[in-house]
Amino acid sequence: MGEEGELAAEKHVRYIVTAEKKKDSFESLVMEHLRASGAYWGLTTLDLLHKLDAVDAAEVVDWIMSCYHPGSGGFGGNVGHDPHVLYTLSAVQVLCLFDRLDVLDADKIADYITGLQNEDGSFSGDIWGEVDTRFSYISICTLSLLHRLHKINVDKAVEYIVSCKNLDGGFGAMPGGESHAGQIFCCVGALAITGSLHHVDRDLLGWWLCERQCRDGGLNGRPEKLADVCYSWWVLSSLIIIDRVHWIDKEKLAKFILNCQDMGNGGISDRPDNAVDIYHTYFGVAGLSLMEYPGVKPIDPAYALPLDVVNRIFLTKQQ
Repeated sequence: MGEEGELAAEKHVRYIVTAEKKKDSFESLVMEHLRASGAYWGLTTLDLLHKLDAVDAAEVVDWIMSCYHPGSGGFGGNVGHDPHVLYTLSAVQVLCLFDRLDVLDADKIADYITGLQNEDGSFSGDIWGEVDTRFSYISICTLSLLHRLHKINVDKAVEYIVSCKNLDGGFGAMPGGESHAGQIFCCVGALAITGSLHHVDRDLLGWWLCERQCRDGGLNGRPEKLADVCYSWWVLSSLIIIDRVHWIDKEKLAKFILNCQDMGNGGISDRPDNAVDIYHTYFGVAGLSLMEYPGVKPIDPAYALPLDVVNRIFLTKQQ
């Protein structure tokens, strides 16, 4: 499917820009409820490939704001959909890409997220109360990008995340939950943002993560599973954060990602010869970015945004 050693960047850009316009396609319809996250995946890919100018920034910002619920302070996954922290982070990340955080009421959003923190330090995803360490990361990341991390009880949030650590060094969705690479990224990322990485056993976790590399070079999310391009992000970012990325074969991983490309129409799939989608296209390019692939902008492993965007947010003078 792909050709080893070559990233079809222009075709991926065309695939992303074209996919957004196909409103009646199967992919578009099944993604209706999470279009805000789809926008984040696609637009961040464009930025990593130096092509964010391929879209109309004002049009994107207007659409993102049409998903906002001023009553609660949260964003829905699409226009008219209920607010959830997941899509709130995606909306904030998209606005970060375009340097348009000025359109937000940061305190209102922060109050929405703060209201979802529970007594034990965990976070609910929305008013219906589902708890997951994903929501801990999402809440912490959003508030940090908005310079409002002080609004929550950070100590309790960290305490809850640490309570989800397992004997194998990994983290689960809740206390006692199975270690999973996606949850590990969420927990390690949240601990990194809050300056709490001393709670991680880097060697033990690093060993579990490097064991995720399969014979084909790709990474899986937990033992005995097939490799999947998206774990090129979840596993690799965690390894970089804990400084153990040298424990895997990056060259073999890069080849695996490149072999998952559709060289004709663009896009990247979960594994070779499968159908492509925006989600795996983003995480494939993000994985290559983490490995410093030529022509791809560097990405921050904790905030999942281009490094220049993160630097602009934290290194420029706050208003």
